[in-house]
Amino acid sequence: MRNVVFTAIVGLALAATPAFAKSAKKPTVRPMSDQTFVTKAAAGGLAEVDLGKLAQEKGASQQVKSFGKRMVDDHSRANDELKALAKSKNITLPADLDTHDRAEHDRLAKLSGAAFDRAYMRAMLTDHREDVNEFRHESTTGKDTDIKAFASKTLPTLEDHLKMAQDTNRAVGTSGKAKS
Repeated sequence: MRNVVFTAIVGLALAATPAFAKSAKKPTVRPMSDQTFVTKAAAGGLAEVDLGKLAQEKGASQQVKSFGKRMVDDHSRANDELKALAKSKNITLPADLDTHDRAEHDRLAKLSGAAFDRAYMRAMLTDHREDVNEFRHESTTGKDTDIKAFASKTLPTLEDHLKMAQDTNRAVGTSGKAKS
């Protein structure tokens, strides 16, 4: 009898392992309403502009400074478009950085040189991976067609930002200077 119970427990454990391992590998996006998506995208856009300006000021490498400028330019345009969309949907957007983004700004502002470059680019990698997943999810599962269209239109730019962040991170990852 003990062997039967033991075999059943081992069988259940082995059967559950592939499902858990499979789900652990794929990043998950929590379902959110269209309104929550817009509010979160606006908060993220504000942070990208803020941190992009900081990168232009504090970046040691020209690649980091250029990446920061691109973040300011692209996210300012997207933020303007999102403001108009939110207004048409009667969604109130944040006007300032949230607590998390303010803390990230303050943490990065204390750094300089190569340490700033590495920390900023790590933050940009993490953030853009999350953004790409959320915008991809909204572009396929959003209920509001206008918000879904905004996510679809913005997604390729965010994917480009992620690739740029990966390239820039590799360039500054060890020395803080662009590799020759």
